[in-house]
Amino acid sequence: MLKRTDYLTKVYGVPNGWTLAAYEQHSTGYRVAKKVLTSMTQEQCVAEAKKANIRGRGGAGFPMGVKWSFMRPHPTKPAYLVVNADEGEPGTHKDRTLMELNPHACIEGCIIGCFGIGAHTAYIYVRDELHLSKARLNAAIAEAKAKGYLGKNPFGTNYAVDVVVHSGAGAYICGEETSMLNSLEGKRGEPRMKPPFPAQAGAFGCPTTVNNLETIAACPTAFDIGCEEFSKLSALHHMNDGGVRLYGVNGHVKKPGVVELACGPTLNELIYDIGGGVLGDRGVMCVITGGSSTPVLRPSETVNAPDEKSPMHAWHGKSVFDVPLGVDTMRGCGTMLGTCCVTVMAEGTDPVMAFENLMYFYHHESCGQCTPCREGSAWLDRTVSKIFHGDGAIADVDQLHDIDNGIMGNTICAFGEGTAMPALAFIHKFRKELEAYARGEKKRKDARLTVDDVWNKGASR
Repeated sequence: MLKRTDYLTKVYGVPNGWTLAAYEQHSTGYRVAKKVLTSMTQEQCVAEAKKANIRGRGGAGFPMGVKWSFMRPHPTKPAYLVVNADEGEPGTHKDRTLMELNPHACIEGCIIGCFGIGAHTAYIYVRDELHLSKARLNAAIAEAKAKGYLGKNPFGTNYAVDVVVHSGAGAYICGEETSMLNSLEGKRGEPRMKPPFPAQAGAFGCPTTVNNLETIAACPTAFDIGCEEFSKLSALHHMNDGGVRLYGVNGHVKKPGVVELACGPTLNELIYDIGGGVLGDRGVMCVITGGSSTPVLRPSETVNAPDEKSPMHAWHGKSVFDVPLGVDTMRGCGTMLGTCCVTVMAEGTDPVMAFENLMYFYHHESCGQCTPCREGSAWLDRTVSKIFHGDGAIADVDQLHDIDNGIMGNTICAFGEGTAMPALAFIHKFRKELEAYARGEKKRKDARLTVDDVWNKGASR
């Protein structure tokens, strides 16, 4: 059921809503951070955070409070909170709105997060191209320091907290947490082998928790209204997927943008109630549920969960477009929730062109550390391009499966799976279109959509 909220977005339409004065007047105004630092222990903070059932808003969906509980004090090393605001996933554009329009929620969340994990410094790693986001965060930090909310004695306590904004390295791979940590340290942005996990040896070899920016920005709201009550706002509270979150709607919709909703809207609600329907009142060809690394869904797909004990049984036989968007429900539909930024492709879009566009991106952004990913992403790109440009054969379509299977499960980080999973979905769900190109029944000149058309404007053939 669609339920609009405005906890994170309350200051979005307020004049100068990104300033401390607006944050104190219209939002929590750091009183929640003060309450946490002055009246709670670290253990109480973590226990409360668990009740919120905030699943990581960056794509993986790991429970925030559980991740905080992994941290253990080290006898000689400090702890760090690292906030992932790289947001390089194609089709994803929610975190930048928080940084630009509500940066103080991000800073107050950092104070709460630092206290919970026993850290005194938080690094916010921001995608390099987001200059306004960095400027707004730095201005918010300066305002918070001037008021005594950050520094050696925030709110008169002895729990020092500092927040530092760090520019990213301009690479998609640095959105992967250990690549981001390497980049933060001034090293090449490459994934690390695990274990050790960041909670044991993260930034600068010290215990580290990595959270997505929206995850952290939700903390002031959750602790303000009570984390258990925050969790109950979600339609998927019973599946331990709580609270509210930002949803992006883009692609071939009439009203693209970012909206705050209680967790659990359906794809149909996002497309038609929030996005205003499809451009030209066409049908939906497919939807990418949460950033380009999530497999596409088609409206003709239905849920197959005949077992009454299955958590998906309530939606058995229903269209996947009528299933509430959640971490576990989208897995049950054969895709992932990801970043919750939905990309809609209308009927008439060329799926082979969209496929080629994605494979070019993943080939370009592979860090090259793992052979299956480095060679596999390049091979996928060349093969799909060969088919699209009329030089392929049916054998090339068949070979795409083998290339994908060589990548899956054979890389250090999830970038390989993030390439192979959407590729497999395109192959399975649009094989007819791929074969039409391979047999020469369809020519590239028949599909004059540009990349902008595919993802933004909605022009048809």
